[in-house]
Amino acid sequence: MNIALAQINVHVGNFDANLKKMLEYTERAKQQGADIVVFPELATVGYPPRDFLEFDDFIDKANVVIQELAKAADGIAIVVGSPTKNPVVEGKDLFNSAYFLANGRIQQVQHKTLLPTYDIFDEYRYFEPAAEWNVVRYQDKTIAMIVCEDSWNVGNENPLYKINPMDLLMEHSPDFIINISASPFSYDHAAERVMVLQANVDLYNLPMYYVNHVGAQTEVLFDGGSMVINQQGEVVDEMPYFEECLRVYNTEEVKNGDDMTGERERDKMTLIHDALVMGIRQYFGKLGFKRALLGLSGGIDSALVAVLAARALGPDNVRCVLMPSQHSSDHSVNDARQLAQNLGCQYDIVPIESVYHSYMDLLQPHFFGYKEGLAEENLQARIRGMILMAFSNKFGSILLNTSNKSEMAVGYGTLYGDMCGGLSVIGDVYKTECFELARFINKDGEVIPDNIITKPPSAELRPDQLDSDSLPPYPELDAVLYQYIELHQSPQDIIEAGADPLLVQKALRLVNINEFKRHQTAPVLRVSKKAFGMGRRFPIVAKYLS
Repeated sequence: MNIALAQINVHVGNFDANLKKMLEYTERAKQQGADIVVFPELATVGYPPRDFLEFDDFIDKANVVIQELAKAADGIAIVVGSPTKNPVVEGKDLFNSAYFLANGRIQQVQHKTLLPTYDIFDEYRYFEPAAEWNVVRYQDKTIAMIVCEDSWNVGNENPLYKINPMDLLMEHSPDFIINISASPFSYDHAAERVMVLQANVDLYNLPMYYVNHVGAQTEVLFDGGSMVINQQGEVVDEMPYFEECLRVYNTEEVKNGDDMTGERERDKMTLIHDALVMGIRQYFGKLGFKRALLGLSGGIDSALVAVLAARALGPDNVRCVLMPSQHSSDHSVNDARQLAQNLGCQYDIVPIESVYHSYMDLLQPHFFGYKEGLAEENLQARIRGMILMAFSNKFGSILLNTSNKSEMAVGYGTLYGDMCGGLSVIGDVYKTECFELARFINKDGEVIPDNIITKPPSAELRPDQLDSDSLPPYPELDAVLYQYIELHQSPQDIIEAGADPLLVQKALRLVNINEFKRHQTAPVLRVSKKAFGMGRRFPIVAKYLS
């Protein structure tokens, strides 16, 4: 039997486009001799559809897609994910299902059993878990169909669920497993994914054909990496990251280990770079936007965002605005100008000193007798934000936010100022990782001027200001933030690992008291296992560690 894996990029709620793409891939698979073509989890509606699932009309449109795909299942079978209405009154109204379409009809439907409710996932909000488990019999094969999380309770030191659906499907002696998935990207998730799937193959002694989404749905990025694992637990092939792909595999060749290409190489900075470029491109493309705008300061963060945006959208579609103040150094302006020229992006210079003094004259009677401080610094950031939003409105460009994860974590940013923007590009990239990413970008020649990478970070909101005036050195700070945010370690755990107790107390307090800022920021492209946004839910007014 020949099985085609269709690693595709679908669009939430874009039923016509999703159907058209799946019909095209079905025809391509058929022409390449495939007996079955496999599409990802919830491919009819896109993932994650979230509260659209509560609209009957949304589900009805998904059912129309299934009916049209069933008509196309002539001479080839189609496996595809879609929501299914639950006919039983008790329980949730929907199932998350894998459809097997053959001979012009729906031959079988297997519902997802294990419904994740952690990080970005909230499936039990919408779906009822499966209560029946049946294999598919097609041609001379017996096939076990499972959906994504159904395989993630195996090879796990802390299982989240009490059952494994494959245990029940094994009673029917399947020949192989088809797993349709929506497995989001993080820079270390692909390696983890391989280990989990290999653990399933080892436990059940069956080959697995696994297909994943590729593309981006707002902040959630999908890397693809669909794969075939043979009965010996060897990765026969892992499909490309961050691009659509169709490949056909012969079950006998998979069994014999013929033409194995194995796993792909995984370099952290390559993955983060490619994920962010894809995330920007998809956000703009799926919303119908073309042009991006950002404030270019001469610092590392805005430099990174400018490069990533130019690579995602083309330099002609990226506009940089330089807004020097009385505290901006000449080299910052020159560095920013040089970067824009290196990229071939349009840039504008809009000095803000006169605007700042106008505001100060206006506020002077009200601020009289008070020392200058944070209010005056934030005023500069908000003037810049206002100018950027004016450019955005006038020229129809989407403003990109340039705050990094370290700044977002400790609140080192100004609401309605440098935290403005429609999309946070590097809000899941720590400051130390920003420097790594800049060096990666420059590996084949200077794109980001070297001075931007080597000079001490500064917001330049007062004379001779450095980030280190207010924050610990970034390598020390980022280590503490990672342990707290990603690893969920306690203050004592972090201190016992070698961190300075005062640094730990200060950093964790800053994280928790600045939750209100993060609730008002743009969607953050997710590249780590724990990004700010939909996958990290904390109360604003909590007292813990604050």
